[in-house]
Amino acid sequence: MATEQDVRVICLGFPGVSERSSWGNPAWFARTMVARMWEDGVLTVKTTEREALAGTAPETYFWTTHHERSPQLVLVRLARIDAVELGELLDESYRIATA
Repeated sequence: MATEQDVRVICLGFPGVSERSSWGNPAWFARTMVARMWEDGVLTVKTTEREALAGTAPETYFWTTHHERSPQLVLVRLARIDAVELGELLDESYRIATA
């Protein structure tokens, strides 16, 4: 099970990432947003694989109508992933945010 603190440690380990509030929740930014806590235990990240992730593990990966207009954003239930998977997701999100 990954936690918000895991997100914080991984994100702040990337070059040029800082933490600040976004919509009242912790968020991590490089050139653009890398990750943001959506609600308790749910993280927003960027990915090029949103459809595939949600299609294979919809209990873990999903999005709301709010995210429909942003096809790179996916919501992740942290309780359903481990630190290794979290690191991979955040690495991709960081690469997208800094491209």
